[in-house]
Amino acid sequence: MDFNVKKLASDAGVFFTRAVQFTEEKLGQAEKTELDAHFENLLTRADCTKNWTEKIFRQTEVLLQPNPSARIEEFLYEKLDRKIPSRTTNGELLGQYMLEAAKDFGPGTPYGSTLIKVGECQRRLGGAEREFMQTSALNFLTPLRNFLEGDWRTISKERRLLENRRLDLDACKTRLKKAKAAEAKAAAVPNFQETRPRNYVLSASASALWSEEVDKAEHELRVAQTEFDRQAEVTRLLLEGISSTHVNHLRCLHEFVEAQAIYYRQCHQYMQDLQKELGRYPNAFTVSPAPSSSVSVATAATLPVAPIGGAGSANASDADTLKIEEVQPPATGTRKAKVLYDYDAADTSEMSLLADELITVYTVPGMDPDWLIGERGNQKGKVPVTYLELLS
Repeated sequence: MDFNVKKLASDAGVFFTRAVQFTEEKLGQAEKTELDAHFENLLTRADCTKNWTEKIFRQTEVLLQPNPSARIEEFLYEKLDRKIPSRTTNGELLGQYMLEAAKDFGPGTPYGSTLIKVGECQRRLGGAEREFMQTSALNFLTPLRNFLEGDWRTISKERRLLENRRLDLDACKTRLKKAKAAEAKAAAVPNFQETRPRNYVLSASASALWSEEVDKAEHELRVAQTEFDRQAEVTRLLLEGISSTHVNHLRCLHEFVEAQAIYYRQCHQYMQDLQKELGRYPNAFTVSPAPSSSVSVATAATLPVAPIGGAGSANASDADTLKIEEVQPPATGTRKAKVLYDYDAADTSEMSLLADELITVYTVPGMDPDWLIGERGNQKGKVPVTYLELLS
């Protein structure tokens, strides 16, 4: 083992000198070389960039992967430079369970067939989530991580080196100031009445020694000033590069927003398609001629009842032979309803709906409680209750 005692002693001496200088500065006993205002602004901007980039990076990781155990596992794989194994998303897992449950309940039953439709939709949602996570990690998280683990570490290293150069420069200034003070004291005119002749020679010798010490301190100060200026310029160039980092992160932010927009647009489209598909089979919710839920009963009870062309009976056969053109609005008034989702009419007795539009609704005797009669201008037809929000 190569153990250089001289180098170790020299490094220890430099470290001790810097420690003394730093302590004296903190105690106000030594002067400190101040950086210019522009440089200080660059340092503040860099620190601000690092702090907020780190917070945004951590929170984006939580957004993409809420499970802390999974995040730790991914972190270990990255540090070991190994490929992260594919992980099933929660949506895909839920869809798989629904499809397996449909097989046991029977795909031909209403519940089983609906589980199949919803399960397939959940799997598509999970696939969209997986694609969003991969795209965001590649286009947004990776550049932020590269800045924190690459560019910022380089900047921090050069800043520490600059601080050491500053301490060395201030120590040289202090040493030169002390040497000049001692030289001036040694060169002072002696008092011939109180000083013995022997001391004249000693005084002249000490003055020469201090002159040499001043020359040496001035040389060391020039060297320290040169090294400080060179390091300050290197650090300044790195700090000014933060502007390029902001431009790069801005581009990555746009890509992240675009990935989010695509993901949520896909999810919205999948859910709309699923609602349309389930809305075509409203009678699947009823297991007997009785109303399927208390909500439907309450809805029908609060709506005006319209007469049907003089028919007095209110049985199921009247509902089956209901003719929309013969239905008249009730004399006691009607109610307004807001359409929640788009709906395509399955036959001529139904009326298609557009989300957010307002229509007039009422019920008729013997009508399925999951349906109402809707009117929009000259159009009239049956509409599903689940697609409506009844207004006062």
